Amino acid sequence: MSSLARLHVDADLKEGARFALAEGQGHYLARVMRLGGGDRARAFNGRDGEWEVELAISGRRVEATPVSRRREQPAVPASAPAILFAPLKKTRTDFAVEKATELGVASICPIMTGRTQTGRVNTERLLALAVEAAEQTERMDVPAVHEMVSLAHALGTWNTDGLLVFCDEGEGPSSGPLPSAPAMAEALSARAGGTCGGILVGPEGGFTPAERAALCDLPFVLPVSLGPRILRAETAI
Repeated sequence: MSSLARLHVDADLKEGARFALAEGQGHYLARVMRLGGGDRARAFNGRDGEWEVELAISGRRVEATPVSRRREQPAVPASAPAILFAPLKKTRTDFAVEKATELGVASICPIMTGRTQTGRVNTERLLALAVEAAEQTERMDVPAVHEMVSLAHALGTWNTDGLLVFCDEGEGPSSGPLPSAPAMAEALSARAGGTCGGILVGPEGGFTPAERAALCDLPFVLPVSLGPRILRAETAI
Protein backbone atom coordinates (compact mmCIF):
# COMPACT_ATOMS: atom_id res chain seq x y z
CA MET A 1 0.00 0.00 0.00
CA SER A 2 1.33 3.45 -0.90
CA SER A 3 2.49 5.80 1.85
CA LEU A 4 1.16 8.82 -0.06
CA ALA A 5 -1.76 10.66 1.53
CA ARG A 6 -5.07 9.78 -0.14
CA LEU A 7 -7.98 12.18 -0.64
CA HIS A 8 -11.46 12.03 -2.10
CA VAL A 9 -12.15 15.03 -4.35
CA ASP A 10 -15.09 16.29 -6.40
CA ALA A 11 -13.03 17.62 -9.30
CA ASP A 12 -12.62 15.73 -12.55
CA LEU A 13 -9.28 13.93 -12.68
CA LYS A 14 -7.30 13.99 -15.90
CA GLU A 15 -3.66 14.61 -16.66
CA GLY A 16 -2.62 18.23 -16.20
CA ALA A 17 -6.06 19.45 -15.05
CA ARG A 18 -5.09 21.50 -11.99
CA PHE A 19 -7.70 22.04 -9.28
CA ALA A 20 -7.95 23.53 -5.80
CA LEU A 21 -8.38 21.31 -2.77
CA ALA A 22 -10.98 22.02 -0.11
CA GLU A 23 -9.66 24.16 2.74
CA GLY A 24 -9.68 21.28 5.22
CA GLN A 25 -7.81 19.01 2.83
CA GLY A 26 -5.22 21.69 2.15
CA HIS A 27 -4.72 22.25 5.89
CA TYR A 28 -4.29 18.51 6.43
CA LEU A 29 -1.64 18.16 3.72
CA ALA A 30 0.28 21.37 4.42
CA ARG A 31 -0.01 21.69 8.20
CA VAL A 32 -0.55 18.15 9.48
CA MET A 33 1.37 16.10 6.93
CA ARG A 34 3.91 18.92 6.42
CA LEU A 35 3.93 18.53 2.65
CA GLY A 36 5.23 21.26 0.40
CA GLY A 37 5.07 22.37 -3.20
CA GLY A 38 6.15 19.61 -5.56
CA ASP A 39 5.26 16.83 -3.11
CA ARG A 40 2.83 14.12 -4.19
CA ALA A 41 -0.47 12.75 -2.88
CA ARG A 42 -3.21 10.51 -4.25
CA ALA A 43 -6.70 11.57 -5.27
CA PHE A 44 -9.88 9.75 -6.35
CA ASN A 45 -13.39 10.92 -7.17
CA GLY A 46 -15.33 7.69 -7.76
CA ARG A 47 -15.37 8.29 -11.53
CA ASP A 48 -11.89 8.64 -13.01
CA GLY A 49 -9.81 6.15 -11.06
CA GLU A 50 -7.04 7.01 -8.61
CA TRP A 51 -4.41 9.55 -9.61
CA GLU A 52 -1.06 10.66 -8.25
CA VAL A 53 -1.16 14.43 -7.98
CA GLU A 54 1.52 17.08 -7.54
CA LEU A 55 0.89 19.80 -4.99
CA ALA A 56 1.29 23.55 -5.30
CA ILE A 57 0.96 25.56 -2.09
CA SER A 58 0.46 29.30 -1.79
CA GLY A 59 -0.48 30.43 1.69
CA ARG A 60 -3.66 28.61 2.64
CA ARG A 61 -4.47 27.68 -0.94
CA VAL A 62 -3.40 24.20 -1.97
CA GLU A 63 -3.81 23.03 -5.56
CA ALA A 64 -3.23 19.62 -7.10
CA THR A 65 -2.30 18.63 -10.63
CA PRO A 66 -2.96 15.03 -11.74
CA VAL A 67 0.28 13.52 -13.02
CA SER A 68 -0.42 9.84 -13.64
CA ARG A 69 -3.28 7.41 -13.12
CA ARG A 70 -2.38 4.74 -10.58
CA ARG A 71 -5.59 2.68 -10.79
CA GLU A 72 -8.50 2.50 -13.20
CA GLN A 73 -12.00 3.05 -11.85
CA PRO A 74 -13.61 -0.37 -11.28
CA ALA A 75 -17.24 -0.99 -12.14
CA VAL A 76 -19.57 -0.91 -9.15
CA PRO A 77 -20.36 -4.55 -8.31
CA ALA A 78 -23.93 -5.46 -9.14
CA SER A 79 -24.02 -7.27 -5.81
CA ALA A 80 -23.20 -4.17 -3.73
CA PRO A 81 -26.29 -3.64 -1.52
CA ALA A 82 -27.74 -0.62 0.23
CA ILE A 83 -27.83 -0.67 4.02
CA LEU A 84 -31.06 0.55 5.61
CA PHE A 85 -30.78 0.98 9.37
CA ALA A 86 -32.40 2.67 12.32
CA PRO A 87 -29.88 5.26 13.63
CA LEU A 88 -28.38 4.64 17.05
CA LYS A 89 -26.89 6.96 19.63
CA LYS A 90 -24.30 9.23 18.00
CA THR A 91 -21.01 7.35 18.32
CA ARG A 92 -22.54 3.99 17.47
CA THR A 93 -24.15 5.39 14.33
CA ASP A 94 -20.72 6.76 13.38
CA PHE A 95 -19.21 3.32 13.89
CA ALA A 96 -21.91 1.65 11.78
CA VAL A 97 -21.41 4.09 8.88
CA GLU A 98 -17.63 3.62 8.94
CA LYS A 99 -17.84 -0.18 8.90
CA ALA A 100 -20.60 -0.28 6.27
CA THR A 101 -18.39 1.85 4.02
CA GLU A 102 -15.39 -0.39 4.62
CA LEU A 103 -17.46 -3.46 3.70
CA GLY A 104 -18.53 -1.95 0.37
CA VAL A 105 -22.20 -0.95 0.62
CA ALA A 106 -23.53 1.07 -2.31
CA SER A 107 -25.61 3.46 -0.19
CA ILE A 108 -26.44 4.25 3.43
CA CYS A 109 -30.09 4.91 4.26
CA PRO A 110 -31.13 5.92 7.81
CA ILE A 111 -34.67 4.73 8.56
CA MET A 112 -37.18 5.95 11.14
CA THR A 113 -39.05 3.05 12.74
CA GLY A 114 -41.44 2.88 15.67
CA ARG A 115 -38.56 2.26 18.07
CA THR A 116 -35.77 4.31 16.49
CA GLN A 117 -33.90 6.11 19.27
CA THR A 118 -33.10 9.37 17.50
CA GLY A 119 -35.40 11.61 15.49
CA ARG A 120 -32.81 13.07 13.13
CA VAL A 121 -29.33 12.51 11.75
CA ASN A 122 -26.65 14.87 10.46
CA THR A 123 -26.35 13.67 6.88
CA GLU A 124 -23.30 15.86 6.17
CA ARG A 125 -21.48 14.35 9.13
CA LEU A 126 -22.32 10.79 8.05
CA LEU A 127 -21.07 11.55 4.53
CA ALA A 128 -17.83 12.95 5.94
CA LEU A 129 -17.36 9.75 7.94
CA ALA A 130 -18.01 7.66 4.82
CA VAL A 131 -15.47 9.72 2.85
CA GLU A 132 -12.84 9.27 5.54
CA ALA A 133 -13.47 5.52 5.68
CA ALA A 134 -13.17 5.25 1.89
CA GLU A 135 -9.91 7.22 1.92
CA GLN A 136 -8.38 5.04 4.62
CA THR A 137 -9.42 1.67 3.22
CA GLU A 138 -8.39 2.14 -0.44
CA ARG A 139 -12.01 2.09 -1.56
CA MET A 140 -12.38 3.71 -4.99
CA ASP A 141 -15.77 5.36 -4.41
CA VAL A 142 -17.91 6.70 -1.58
CA PRO A 143 -21.37 5.31 -0.84
CA ALA A 144 -24.35 7.63 -1.26
CA VAL A 145 -25.68 8.84 2.10
CA HIS A 146 -29.41 9.60 2.12
CA GLU A 147 -31.58 11.71 4.38
CA MET A 148 -33.53 9.77 6.99
CA VAL A 149 -37.00 8.64 5.86
CA SER A 150 -39.73 6.60 7.48
CA LEU A 151 -39.80 2.84 7.09
CA ALA A 152 -43.11 3.16 5.23
CA HIS A 153 -41.57 5.62 2.75
CA ALA A 154 -38.54 3.40 2.18
CA LEU A 155 -40.75 0.39 1.47
CA GLY A 156 -43.11 2.37 -0.73
CA THR A 157 -40.29 3.61 -2.95
CA TRP A 158 -38.25 0.41 -2.99
CA ASN A 159 -36.83 -0.75 -6.34
CA THR A 160 -38.43 -4.20 -6.43
CA ASP A 161 -35.87 -5.50 -8.95
CA GLY A 162 -33.73 -6.42 -5.93
CA LEU A 163 -34.59 -8.23 -2.72
CA LEU A 164 -34.63 -6.37 0.58
CA VAL A 165 -33.01 -8.71 3.10
CA PHE A 166 -34.79 -8.11 6.40
CA CYS A 167 -32.81 -9.04 9.53
CA ASP A 168 -35.72 -10.46 11.51
CA GLU A 169 -35.14 -10.93 15.22
CA GLY A 170 -38.59 -12.51 15.70
CA GLU A 171 -38.81 -15.93 17.28
CA GLY A 172 -41.95 -17.39 15.78
CA PRO A 173 -45.20 -17.77 17.75
CA SER A 174 -43.79 -16.15 20.91
CA SER A 175 -43.51 -12.84 19.05
CA GLY A 176 -46.62 -13.18 16.92
CA PRO A 177 -48.22 -15.52 14.39
CA LEU A 178 -45.32 -15.25 11.93
CA PRO A 179 -42.82 -18.10 11.59
CA SER A 180 -39.20 -17.77 12.57
CA ALA A 181 -36.92 -16.54 9.77
CA PRO A 182 -34.46 -19.03 8.27
CA ALA A 183 -30.70 -18.56 8.47
CA MET A 184 -29.35 -16.12 5.91
CA ALA A 185 -27.49 -18.74 3.85
CA GLU A 186 -30.60 -20.93 3.72
CA ALA A 187 -32.89 -18.05 2.78
CA LEU A 188 -30.62 -16.75 0.03
CA SER A 189 -30.13 -20.24 -1.37
CA ALA A 190 -33.90 -20.67 -1.62
CA ARG A 191 -34.19 -17.38 -3.53
CA ALA A 192 -31.21 -17.96 -5.80
CA GLY A 193 -32.97 -16.25 -8.70
CA GLY A 194 -33.11 -12.90 -6.91
CA THR A 195 -30.44 -10.31 -6.24
CA CYS A 196 -29.87 -8.58 -2.92
CA GLY A 197 -30.67 -4.91 -3.36
CA GLY A 198 -30.43 -3.98 0.29
CA ILE A 199 -30.19 -5.10 3.91
CA LEU A 200 -32.57 -3.78 6.55
CA VAL A 201 -31.53 -3.69 10.23
CA GLY A 202 -33.87 -2.46 12.95
CA PRO A 203 -33.35 -0.46 16.15
CA GLU A 204 -32.14 -1.75 19.49
CA GLY A 205 -35.69 -2.47 20.61
CA GLY A 206 -36.43 -4.38 17.43
CA PHE A 207 -39.24 -3.86 14.95
CA THR A 208 -42.77 -3.56 16.29
CA PRO A 209 -45.10 -6.52 15.63
CA ALA A 210 -47.01 -4.41 13.08
CA GLU A 211 -43.78 -3.48 11.25
CA ARG A 212 -42.62 -7.08 11.23
CA ALA A 213 -45.95 -8.29 9.86
CA ALA A 214 -45.95 -5.61 7.14
CA LEU A 215 -42.40 -6.49 6.10
CA CYS A 216 -43.06 -10.21 5.92
CA ASP A 217 -46.12 -9.57 3.75
CA LEU A 218 -44.14 -7.84 0.97
CA PRO A 219 -43.00 -10.04 -1.94
CA PHE A 220 -39.63 -8.31 -2.32
CA VAL A 221 -38.71 -8.68 1.37
CA LEU A 222 -36.62 -11.69 2.40
CA PRO A 223 -36.66 -12.29 6.19
CA VAL A 224 -33.45 -13.85 7.52
CA SER A 225 -32.09 -14.76 10.91
CA LEU A 226 -28.69 -13.60 12.16
CA GLY A 227 -28.44 -16.55 14.51
CA PRO A 228 -29.44 -17.42 18.07
CA ARG A 229 -27.46 -14.71 19.86
CA ILE A 230 -28.80 -11.28 20.76
CA LEU A 231 -26.60 -8.85 18.81
CA ARG A 232 -25.95 -5.21 19.56
CA ALA A 233 -27.54 -3.12 16.83
CA GLU A 234 -24.20 -1.83 15.49
CA THR A 235 -22.91 -5.44 15.31
CA ALA A 236 -25.91 -6.47 13.22
CA ILE A 237 -25.38 -3.51 10.90
